[in-house]
Amino acid sequence: MTKVRVAVIGCGSIAERRHIPEYAEHPNVELVAFADPIIERTEGYAKRFDAKAYSDYKELLAAGGFDAVSVCTPNIFHAEMSIAAANAGAHVLVEKPMAVSEEEAQAMIDAAKKNNVYLMVGHNQRLMPPHVKAKEVLQTGKLGRVLTFRTAFSHGGPEFWSIDGKESWFFRKNEAIMGAMGDLGVHKSDMIRWLLDDEVVDVSAFIGTLDKKDTDVDDNAICLLRMKSGAIGTLVASWTAYRGEDNGTYLWCENGIMKIGTDPDDQVIVELRDGTVEKYRVGAISTNEKQEVSGVVDAFIESIVTNTPPSISGEEGKKSLSVILSAFQSQADNKTISLDNK
Repeated sequence: MTKVRVAVIGCGSIAERRHIPEYAEHPNVELVAFADPIIERTEGYAKRFDAKAYSDYKELLAAGGFDAVSVCTPNIFHAEMSIAAANAGAHVLVEKPMAVSEEEAQAMIDAAKKNNVYLMVGHNQRLMPPHVKAKEVLQTGKLGRVLTFRTAFSHGGPEFWSIDGKESWFFRKNEAIMGAMGDLGVHKSDMIRWLLDDEVVDVSAFIGTLDKKDTDVDDNAICLLRMKSGAIGTLVASWTAYRGEDNGTYLWCENGIMKIGTDPDDQVIVELRDGTVEKYRVGAISTNEKQEVSGVVDAFIESIVTNTPPSISGEEGKKSLSVILSAFQSQADNKTISLDNK
């Protein structure tokens, strides 16, 4: 079959570790162009894949010759570049957070619809095997209703992850807009919505910069969420977990507890009130120290090849973003924020 021709805008760490290698491994993909303001980052990829290199994404889009685009740039550019790519007739896979405002997110959704292309957001937590298995178990009903929960995403910060280390755009508020919440918290707001098949209706949050020097983006957040079902729980995002990452989730239910990503071997553990214990070894959740295939690229290409709208759509990305933006509003206004999830 004809391969999907893909261009990558932004050649930093997320492109280097996730998008580009996963596209390269996909049998239905041809990497045709790369853009990054630091042209040296694109030239190596261009040579490797017999593709074109650009320092300006607008030149890449004007040149054409692609079917789909990955947007892997600082947060502030996500909307601008995604809309431009959609207007160029490309399907778009954009990194999270999809935008820095609800208005931007809606404009991206509208542009994709107007141009009859797909818009997908890179929320890979939904696709991680432990989360997929956990949802399967929840859907059996054996645990009953979820009553309370705790979900966290914590690591040492972008200086240990970004291609630019301590000089990363993640620490420049004019480019990042938000810190740990945009990097990690939005992953968990999306995951918990999807896992519980529920929507967040109220958010209270404490968000601050506790330890990172020379930056005013947030490095820690603890949020209290109330779901439409009535379940309540906490969402934690941190860039100061300097010894070991935390990507775990606990669900306390009517009939027991489910632990997800809390054990290195048994990625999903179910402990029922009758004493029954079920353990599932289904594959790990990806971490900075140990990269796993994200599943995002495979899902994106599958959507294009089968002409099926992506499940992690722009609309879904906007709902998850709204939770994070409401948390910032809660911190600023010192009150609980109610979301409109119509």
